[in-house]
Amino acid sequence: MTAPPTLPKFRQQAILAVLMLCSLLIWLENTVLSTTLETLADPVRGLGADPGQLQWATGSYTLAFATLMFTAGALGDRFGHRTVFSSGLVIFAGASLWAAYASDVGQLIAARAVMGVGSALITPANLAILMWTFTGPARAAAIGIFSTSAGVGMAAGPVLAGFLLDHFWWGSVFLINVPVAALMLAGLAVLVPNFRSSTRRPLDPAGMLLSISGLVALAYGLIRAGQVASWSHTDVWAPIVVGLVLLAVFVLVELRIKVPGFDPRLLAQRTFGGGNVALGLLFFAVAAITFYNAFYLQGALGFSPMKAGLANIPTALGALVGAPLASRLVRRLSLRLVTVPALTVAALTMGGYGFLGLQTPLVWIEILLFIQGLSIGMVIGPVTAALISNLPLDQAGAGSAVTNTVRQTGSVIGIAVGGTIMSIVYRRAIEPSLEDLPGPVQDQARVSAEQARHVATAIDRPTLAQAADNAFIHAMHVGAGWIAVIALLGAAVLLITLPAAGRKKGPMPEPDHEEARSSEPRSTV
Repeated sequence: MTAPPTLPKFRQQAILAVLMLCSLLIWLENTVLSTTLETLADPVRGLGADPGQLQWATGSYTLAFATLMFTAGALGDRFGHRTVFSSGLVIFAGASLWAAYASDVGQLIAARAVMGVGSALITPANLAILMWTFTGPARAAAIGIFSTSAGVGMAAGPVLAGFLLDHFWWGSVFLINVPVAALMLAGLAVLVPNFRSSTRRPLDPAGMLLSISGLVALAYGLIRAGQVASWSHTDVWAPIVVGLVLLAVFVLVELRIKVPGFDPRLLAQRTFGGGNVALGLLFFAVAAITFYNAFYLQGALGFSPMKAGLANIPTALGALVGAPLASRLVRRLSLRLVTVPALTVAALTMGGYGFLGLQTPLVWIEILLFIQGLSIGMVIGPVTAALISNLPLDQAGAGSAVTNTVRQTGSVIGIAVGGTIMSIVYRRAIEPSLEDLPGPVQDQARVSAEQARHVATAIDRPTLAQAADNAFIHAMHVGAGWIAVIALLGAAVLLITLPAAGRKKGPMPEPDHEEARSSEPRSTV
């Protein structure tokens, strides 16, 4: 175990502000795109992307994010977390510029993947710097404050995207990242020491290659199933099988390495492993339901991007209230007594999408979104804090890599599965309404509800647009049911793996300096 240097309180607070703003940038990126999906699907205002391409535009980012996370942690240990953090910001800003001026969907998907590389370098270093900066009870408090950046990002992202889409072209939602990243680079250079562990973890090229190829194959098969509306095609089930095999080999390889980049052994710890599995299932559900929500508000209900962004504010407000509320409740009750009911409620709100329709009053949608955000905030904040704050410093990088990889993997698969269910059910539901239409019109209407509405306007067939809306609503109802089941499974995992009663928490023990003498940390300003 290593002992962190003691920094002045003012500098600690300034570093926390920089870290929170960087985290906010990542959350903004996630929420901004969800508001932009409907515009990207539009053949006139956007790129005319089909659901599969939109899944890749979202999934390529989280895929790179998930698979490079543990490698980024090792790079931070070797070269210093500030160095890796700064490199990630430069890559993120450059890829954002590329995405903003992408001329087709292929370029956008590639740029989003590079943005995921930048985020993967940023996120483990972000949390590692926080762990090095704060000690004792201040660390738990800092983690709690840090987690509020998620809620702020969830609130600001859709509104910011809505404003930009209403006044500028779709690429502006990516271009806004560039000046923010430049400001953060300056803050890192001035305030943050280049913390690094004296025990350098080796890089893990085999693990990185296996994890990337496994997740890409799995995601490709799942998304392809939605494009062909069948699971029996060889190009659907074969990539899924190959992906699962490669991921199994990845786990076996990591278990045999003495110092793995992604340490599966940590998942064998009942609380750490169960908490991460539950968070992975929750992020699966959140990613999928967010994907549906973007098309429901802007497509089915016809909201403008700005109105859709404002409509999503209750989700963010709920998350902002939920995280600190849960922290207080956990101190009085226990982690299990707070988070299991909260995750159950979150699952029920996702299932609640099965009752939304074309005539649902906005007030009911807002109430549902607020309860959803509140319950999700009551799970993510306290569970993440409990998992990370209880790890010793010499496992902070590995623990952060495991936690973030599981969460992002859940998001990748959630987008792939959720989008595929939506595509398959939509095509089956719209089919009876296409019988008397020309072949090219039928083909375009089968792609997505967005394409169906566009061609309905072009040929002056309002009944086709109405049929597309109804087919989408049916697909959303079916998908919401499956998403709710996945989230309920996460609640069951928490119920089984978390301790029944919380231990009385005194101040967090300081690092053992006797144990650390042979491995003092190095930091350069």
